[in-house]
Amino acid sequence: MTSASATLPYPRPVLGICAYGSGSGKTTLLTQLIPALQQRGIRLSMIKHAHHQFDVDKPGKDSYRLREAGAVQTLVGSDIRWALMTERQRLPNPAAEVSLAELLPQLDASAIDLVLVEGFKQADIAKIEVHRPSLGYPLLASTDSSIMAIASDVALAETSAIPRLDLNDPAAIADYILQWMQGQTS
Repeated sequence: MTSASATLPYPRPVLGICAYGSGSGKTTLLTQLIPALQQRGIRLSMIKHAHHQFDVDKPGKDSYRLREAGAVQTLVGSDIRWALMTERQRLPNPAAEVSLAELLPQLDASAIDLVLVEGFKQADIAKIEVHRPSLGYPLLASTDSSIMAIASDVALAETSAIPRLDLNDPAAIADYILQWMQGQTS
């Protein structure tokens, strides 16, 4: 197993789930991996990259109105959850694209064992590539040395030392991640 690890400073292992294009099954895999990892005692957080303008708040709600009025940050909290929204365009000199290095410190490392990242395929972190040959996309692993395994829905030719994982076996992928995490803390 490769010892790829995040080069971003963060006190917990950070693992990306990436693919060449959309529709590859990253989110589907993650919705299966999250409970599989939780069943193995892993507390985790997710960071998901969004390519388009998105809104987690609803027009007309008080928090939306306050944010739209000009607040740089709006924190909404209740007895069961809280969410922090930050308007980057209102910050001095925001980067054109949000970076993983900007988002990671927003997570509470004391509450988690692992950070899973969807997207951010250019980030210099350990990654598992989701690859479906039927989509016609090339393998990212051929040009990205931070990819430590490839999860595919079909058998792939062994052309390198990168482990191949069965995309249809999230339990086995969860076990692989646990083995990798043990190598990150030793």
